[in-house]
Amino acid sequence: MAFGSRAGEFDEEPLVQRTYALPELPWERIAGRLEPITISILRFDARLEASGLAAGWQSRCDMTEAVRALLLDGHLVDVGDLVLHDAGMDVRHPTHELTRAAAALRARRTAMARKAPWPLSIDGLAALRGIGPVAEDKPTRSKCKRPDPEDEEAYPAYAHDADPWKAHFAEIDALLERTGKVLAGETLIPKSRSHLVYDPDQDEAEAEDLWLDVVKRTSGWPAIAAAAVAWNAWLDLNLYTRLPWLGLIMAAAILRARGLTAHLLPLAAGFKQSKFRPQGREGAVEKLEGFCQVLEEALAIAHKDLDRLILARELMSRVTAKTRSNSKLPELVELFLSRPLVTLPLGAKLLKVTPKAVDLMLAQLGGALPRELTGRTRYRAWGIV
Repeated sequence: MAFGSRAGEFDEEPLVQRTYALPELPWERIAGRLEPITISILRFDARLEASGLAAGWQSRCDMTEAVRALLLDGHLVDVGDLVLHDAGMDVRHPTHELTRAAAALRARRTAMARKAPWPLSIDGLAALRGIGPVAEDKPTRSKCKRPDPEDEEAYPAYAHDADPWKAHFAEIDALLERTGKVLAGETLIPKSRSHLVYDPDQDEAEAEDLWLDVVKRTSGWPAIAAAAVAWNAWLDLNLYTRLPWLGLIMAAAILRARGLTAHLLPLAAGFKQSKFRPQGREGAVEKLEGFCQVLEEALAIAHKDLDRLILARELMSRVTAKTRSNSKLPELVELFLSRPLVTLPLGAKLLKVTPKAVDLMLAQLGGALPRELTGRTRYRAWGIV
C-alpha cells in the first residue's frame, strides 16, 4: 500500500522545465572593467554618426566580417569574390565557402533590417538563418490622399474580390485550427524536417527557447555582461552547428538592442585578433574578461577603418568639389567608401555607365585614387586599405 501511494505521488509531480544556469558574477570586482568599455563603445558610435560615414562603414564592415567569420571556421574566402558575388558579377562558379560567406553577410544585413529587439526573437532567429522572411516595417499610408484607381497596392487585400469577407473568414478559421492544435498538444513543425536546415541529433527548438530565456533573464544586467553571458550560452548550447558565426552576430545585436550602439560591431575581427579562445573550462569571470578583450580589439579595428575612410573621403572630396553637378564622380567616391574594393565592371554596373567612363573617372581622381590591389592589367581592383 505504501509503495502504491508513493508511486501515485510521483505520477502527480509536474515535469520540471529545463533552464540554463546563469553564472554568479562578482559585480563589485567587474564593474570597473565594464565601465570603460561601455564608454568606449558609446564614444565610437557618436564619432561614427558625426562623421557621416555610418552607412559606408557598416557596409564595409559587414563584408569584411563575413570573410573573417569564415576564416575563424577554417575556410579562406577572398573579399573580392564576395563583393562581386554580392553584386551578381561572379567571375567564376561560386564555391561552397563563398556561399557560406554570402549567408553570413546576409545575416548581418538582416539583423540591421529591423529595429534592435527584433533579431532577439524566434522570428528574428529564423530570418537570420535564412529560413524565415524579413518582414520590414512598412510606412503607413496617408488617409488624406486619395488612392490611385490604377494602383493595386493602394487598396487593401481582397478589395476587388467578389466576396472580400470570405478570405478574411478563411484566415480566421485557419488561425483557430492552429490554435486548437497547440492547445491539444500537437506540434506545428513537420515531422520530416530537412537535414540541410536542422540538426537531427539536437533539439534546436529547445536550445532556442533556452537561449532566448537567457537573453530575457539578463535584460536587467549591464549590456556587456548580458552579451557575454548570451554568447557563452550560445556556445554551451551548441546552437546551429552549421552556422558557427551567428553567435557573435547575436552578441553584437544584444549590444545594439541595449542602446550602446546603433550598429553591429566587428566582433569576428575582434575575436580573431584577441588571444581568447573558449575551451569550456574557464570560469565566469574568465569568460567575461575574454569577451571584453574581443570588444576592445573590435573597437580598435573599427576606429582604424573609420580613420582610413575619413582620410580617403577628404582626399577625394578635393577632386569632387571641382566637378560638374551632373558628374558621376561623387557616386564613385561613395562606392569606394561603402565597399572593400571596386573593379571597372562593378563600377560600371552600379553607376550605370560604361567601363570606359569609370576608367576616365579613376584617372580624374589622380593622386586621391585609392590603392590598386591587384597590380594586373586584365583584372584591376582598387580599395581603401
